[in-house]
Amino acid sequence: MTKAPRFLQIKTYIEEQISNHTWAVGSQIPTEAELCEQFSVSRMTVNKAIRDLVNERKLERTPRLGTFVCQPKAESPLMDIRNIADEIIARGQNYNNQIISLCEISAPEDVAMRLGILLGSTVYKSEIVHFADGIPVQLEVRWVNPAFAPDYLRQDFSKITPNQYLVSNCPLNTIEHTVEAIMPTESIARLLQMTVKQPCLLLHRRTWSNNQLISAALLYHPGDRYKLSARADL
Repeated sequence: MTKAPRFLQIKTYIEEQISNHTWAVGSQIPTEAELCEQFSVSRMTVNKAIRDLVNERKLERTPRLGTFVCQPKAESPLMDIRNIADEIIARGQNYNNQIISLCEISAPEDVAMRLGILLGSTVYKSEIVHFADGIPVQLEVRWVNPAFAPDYLRQDFSKITPNQYLVSNCPLNTIEHTVEAIMPTESIARLLQMTVKQPCLLLHRRTWSNNQLISAALLYHPGDRYKLSARADL
């Protein structure tokens, strides 16, 4: 017989119903009164279990409507580079993307500085939205030096991600990551299906192969659907 506090038993029960998809994302869970009756506990005990799960963003309370299962946050490692398609599939979700643009441009000042090239140099640019179960989790804006990836624009990025192509053709030896919180522009908000009042996590990424700067990217993530994590052994 378990000796865990009753609120933890209730919390575990709710998490199990979510993880086994008995309660799907967006569905309403039983009321506090119903859970009180089911577990023969006080309202305060049930409330603590639900409050903890709300704080962990597994549940969401909507006034006068009830408590609902949240869309889980996607997660990427901050100290590594992984293919976002593989991450999404590993979480048991369906991956797809939308190619917004794929073109050749003359590098403006900010892009030239990012790639360490001369102003006006030819650069390949791609803009792609990545989806998990039909919900956008990342807008990827990437610039690539064509001297090191000449076939970049010929790729079918509906079948292979830019990350997959670049890792396969330009093995990475150095990465640079910088993260900031921003408020999205109207165009970014529209592509990520959010409002301009919802914050974004913006990851600035640069990658090197054989000590040559190959690519620079801006990776925009809806703040309420995505998190970045890091682990270091000391």
